[in-house]
Amino acid sequence: MKPSIPKGTRDFSPVEMAKRNYIFNTIREVYEQYGFQQIETPAMETLSTLMGKYGEEGDKLLFKILNSGDFLHKVSDEELKESNPLHLAARICEKGLRYDLTVPFARFVVMHREEIQLPFKRYQIQPVWRADRPQKGRYREFYQCDADVVGSNSLLNEVELMQIVDTVFSKFGIRVRIHINNRKILSGIAEVIGAKDNIVDITVAIDKLDKIGLENVNTELREKGLSDEAVEKLQPILALSGTNDEKLNQLRALLADSEVGLKGIDESAFIINTLKECGLKNEVSIDLTLARGLNYYTGAIFEVKALDTPMGSITGGGRYDNLTGIFGLPGISGVGISFGADRIFDVLNTLDLYPKEAVSGTQLLFVNFGEKEARYSMTMARECRTAGLKTEVFPDSVKMKKQMAYANAKNIPFVAMAGEDEMTKGIVSLKNMETGEQVLVDAKQLVDYICKEYNR
Repeated sequence: MKPSIPKGTRDFSPVEMAKRNYIFNTIREVYEQYGFQQIETPAMETLSTLMGKYGEEGDKLLFKILNSGDFLHKVSDEELKESNPLHLAARICEKGLRYDLTVPFARFVVMHREEIQLPFKRYQIQPVWRADRPQKGRYREFYQCDADVVGSNSLLNEVELMQIVDTVFSKFGIRVRIHINNRKILSGIAEVIGAKDNIVDITVAIDKLDKIGLENVNTELREKGLSDEAVEKLQPILALSGTNDEKLNQLRALLADSEVGLKGIDESAFIINTLKECGLKNEVSIDLTLARGLNYYTGAIFEVKALDTPMGSITGGGRYDNLTGIFGLPGISGVGISFGADRIFDVLNTLDLYPKEAVSGTQLLFVNFGEKEARYSMTMARECRTAGLKTEVFPDSVKMKKQMAYANAKNIPFVAMAGEDEMTKGIVSLKNMETGEQVLVDAKQLVDYICKEYNR
């Protein structure tokens, strides 16, 4: 039987890894330009850390880990016969795979509060796991690339994070639209339509507007207990259109009786107006249908979508004023974003936007003609590597045809050959595998020649 991997997971070839590292390195470089520092947290967290932080839907998607050893030894026969999966999981699982990087980060801040300087700007690039139904652009194991600021209420943090988003996607060459909303606006909407207690139901439903359409959203809201009158009052809000300023002005009129709603509008206006002065290359849009199903956002919410290929959200985030309070440290505000590296990988593949130098493997291969020639090649290869060229020496003295086939299979653009004559003169014969051109060069000329070819 052929081996397989779990659904929703993937292997990555050397070429794919080069592409992924290009993504990670680009994001890492931009994060560090803005003063963010890297941390890592364990793949596993205690379930008490994870449960209840993502809403009911999120809790269902947590991968739980069976306790080590005899995990059933504390479970009674009666409990087994009950077949209550939630109760049973609580008895036999104490740990789970992390669902995102934000909750582990909040736990990190609480545990290391005495060691960190506030405001604390951290970034984290690690895999996360969700027991979701696999589909295009949605995986059970995927990487997130998060940046968060905790310990500051300033909206300049939101502005800076949107600048980071704009810079990263500009570097990738991906045209995006940055969608912005605010949970305070959503709370204000719930308030003015007379459904204050249904804020979670409303946000979960309208977050699906793009996927299931207005009629189905209205049906879902009624099923969740909203009155026809409340659903009717919601319609003009969902139908808002125009420029960002026009949408905000219309909202001010619609939410005039909601203090929290007006605060959310003011926050959004500040972010939008400040970003206007920052000269972003990508469009920023107020989007009231953006709700993000996660329960912990309390202020600004962000989502980024690619314009030139159909794909879900490729970056998201928001402000979560009370997240660390769940772990016994109230009063620390946070705001963050998360780049979906796997979806960005798919977008870059679809649009063929990887720069050649970013995904190139070995640049130079030395042919092995025998023991003496290999020693000579090893010396010259060391100089090439010192100069920054990705260089291999073929390990076996086999037929030239086999070594050339190896170079072609790995798309190695240059092959160097040295026999008796070349070794006597301190040179190699360098072949351009694309053009077939051959030149005689010494070590310095070899490096200069290849660098020139790559930079032309």
